[in-house]
Amino acid sequence: MTKRTVLLVATALALSGCANLAPEHARPELSSAPVYDPQNAPEGTVTASQLSYREWFVDPRLVALISTAIDENRDLVAATARIEQARAQYRIQRSDRLPTVGASGSATRTRQPATAIVGADGESITYNRYEIGVGVSGFELDFWGRVANLSEAARAQYLATVEAQRAFYLSLVASTANTYFELLETQEQIALAEATADSRREGVRIARLRMDAGVTSALPFRQAETLLTQAEQQLAAERLSAARLRNQLAVLVGGTIPVDLPEGLPLTRQNDGRRLDAGLPSDLLLARPDIIAAEEQLRAARANIGAARAAFFPSISLTGNAGFSSGQLDGLFSTDGLGWSFGPSINLPIFDFGAREANLDLARAREVEQVANYDLIVQNAFREVADALAGRRFLADQVATLERAQAAQQAIARIARLRYREGVADYLEVLDAERNLFEAEQTLIATRRAELQNRANLFVALGGGLGGPAHGAGTN
Repeated sequence: MTKRTVLLVATALALSGCANLAPEHARPELSSAPVYDPQNAPEGTVTASQLSYREWFVDPRLVALISTAIDENRDLVAATARIEQARAQYRIQRSDRLPTVGASGSATRTRQPATAIVGADGESITYNRYEIGVGVSGFELDFWGRVANLSEAARAQYLATVEAQRAFYLSLVASTANTYFELLETQEQIALAEATADSRREGVRIARLRMDAGVTSALPFRQAETLLTQAEQQLAAERLSAARLRNQLAVLVGGTIPVDLPEGLPLTRQNDGRRLDAGLPSDLLLARPDIIAAEEQLRAARANIGAARAAFFPSISLTGNAGFSSGQLDGLFSTDGLGWSFGPSINLPIFDFGAREANLDLARAREVEQVANYDLIVQNAFREVADALAGRRFLADQVATLERAQAAQQAIARIARLRYREGVADYLEVLDAERNLFEAEQTLIATRRAELQNRANLFVALGGGLGGPAHGAGTN
């Protein structure tokens, strides 16, 4: 290829993409409050987005379950595969910005009989032909940025897929933690129901003895039986719930719960007292992968507008090739055998019955949709954080209140049993006291579980679980 040809190709590449008709990308203005409710968001000491789940959760059994879920969960495997698909699509689209250069070579040997050649006399004639060359075929000179915008849209889609996978990662951490806490609650409810049932069986035995001795009527005995059946019914329900939660946890961790898990901690030891710093709502824009994914989708929509606008301008393509040909192999690369061709082509649809206008309208409508989608995702993210902050405050108050209520109910039940044994009160008083104590203990366990789930949800809502920002993944 001559210097002139090289210069023409370099000039074409330099001019390629010299115009960009896409709207300038700008992050939409926030429609939510600039700060969280100060009553529910006191200053914390830990930044969630800088922590991994291993650093936040203190239960080694829960950490092992989350680690297994990240390695084995089928939905996460599928999300990772979608990243590879988007990466490949981006690389395919990006390759259109550069010319495709191909090389070819051939060697032919032709024999023609003498009778086939006018004026020839004698034996047949044999011809040799050798050719070698390189060429560029149909490379679009991207004057209006159409190819560049399509490449940018593919890149944004790829980055959005990466962030979507990270968002699923966070949701998997939250789902595993919440399911584990529910299972812990159920196990404690089972232990409570078993202890209550054992106590009430003893109450039934004593009531029968008192009835047989003529000390009391059959009513206290039947009331004691009623208390026992309530505890047994609750025990069966909690065992069913535990079985379902184990099945749900097995799906989250990939099909089978490992048998070599470390010992876990009870609900009362899951909170180590650390408090998360809520920061500002605007901090979520860089910490939440679902928000980042929505912004990348918006960026892709705006790049597609640029590509649709470029369709209104002429499409210019370049074709060129250069090579050598010779009848003798040892003279193939001589200057006498050099040949080349170079030429552009232009294409502009004149009548398309509104197809280009419709494509542009479609691209603009998708941008409007992505702006609304981005705003909705941001609003939901702010709501999740605000809800969790309110939960951190009021669930802690509920737990403290319920602990006092449980202590009071224990004292009431103990007094009621003493009054019944001394003949001061009937068994109905004991029945009410025992029922209220059982319900108070159940409610306390459930509220402790809710507080732990809220703690996990706040951690994830603030962008925790990824171990620090990892945005801007490679796009090679």
